[in-house]
Amino acid sequence: MAIGLVGRKCGMTRVFTDAGVAVPVTVVEALPNRISQIKDEKADGYRAVQITVGSRRPSRVTKALAGHFAKANVAAGNLSREFRLGKGEGESLATGSELKVDMFQTGQIVDVTGTTVGKGFAGTMKRHNFKGGRKTHGNSLSHRSPGSIGQRQTPGRVFKGKRMSGHMGVRSRTIENLRVVEIDVARNLILISGAVPGAEGGQVVVRPSVKATGQLRRQKLMPNKAPVAAKPGAAAPKGAAPAKPKK
Repeated sequence: MAIGLVGRKCGMTRVFTDAGVAVPVTVVEALPNRISQIKDEKADGYRAVQITVGSRRPSRVTKALAGHFAKANVAAGNLSREFRLGKGEGESLATGSELKVDMFQTGQIVDVTGTTVGKGFAGTMKRHNFKGGRKTHGNSLSHRSPGSIGQRQTPGRVFKGKRMSGHMGVRSRTIENLRVVEIDVARNLILISGAVPGAEGGQVVVRPSVKATGQLRRQKLMPNKAPVAAKPGAAAPKGAAPAKPKK
């Protein structure tokens, strides 16, 4: 399913396998995601499930949102998010129910989306991995400069999209094909192998892997079958090259 789970990045630690191998993991706390609305093509023009997470003081909830959450019989959250539904997906979902960490399982491949750490104003070497200028042979005050950035009279300007210094970080990034190491249902924790984008305490979205899910669907639709050897004397298939006579 394309439905994910909104959680909070708690930090990183490590777990040990039965063989004694240390596996670095990121701990994601995913509190129950309450379903506040289910959209369909007839009423809304597209199919999606809307969830809300966390809590918000009643004084901070507008009357329109209060009525929206009251209609779904869920408590008001501090954020809302939608997940688009494909054909045949989300048929068992109902307004007012919850999505929890048990929707994932150990060993499942997932994609994690988060907001990267802000680095402020950064130069070209840090932002774009420029190698910089020469360190010797008369180079003065140009060790970390970007070098030439434009032409002469023609065109007389710097083209748009030129890699230069500027603000770095605070962008939405997705790390694909990460493996779920462990699920802690009692504490609403998901342990994911490797690092995920964002700082500690940042919001992340965990969803089933797009590439892994597509691969499984292709294997189901077109299973790998071993070629069947032709019997001696059988007619060759159409389009096949004629067999060469033995010398």
